[in-house]
Amino acid sequence: MTAPDDELRPESVELVRPYVITNGRGLPDRNRFDLITLVTASAGDKRTDRLDPEKRSLVTLCQGGYLSVAEIAGHLRLPIGIVKVLLSDLAEDGYILTRTPVPPAQLADVQVLQEVLDGLQARFG
Repeated sequence: MTAPDDELRPESVELVRPYVITNGRGLPDRNRFDLITLVTASAGDKRTDRLDPEKRSLVTLCQGGYLSVAEIAGHLRLPIGIVKVLLSDLAEDGYILTRTPVPPAQLADVQVLQEVLDGLQARFG
């Protein structure tokens, strides 16, 4: 017999199988999401009340600004593969925007920096 409190608690996310969340689909052939791909919610007035609970929480999470795919998976406590499938669906429907992270700056040539420093010292003292 279950206690009355047990009936009021929502089922845990751990009890829902990943293939149920993605409707049995795997990653698309054209996987455009890396772990460091940045994602944000689109600025449009798209209605999220028709979305699945996982997709709705993902869009809500991304409304605060850009998050990486790894951060989203950590916040939602879902596997990376599941998050990538959900992101693919949301991107196709226009709920989210993605961008690649800013590439790291290339270091300037030390010889050029030394010449600039020498020129500044010669000019100003």
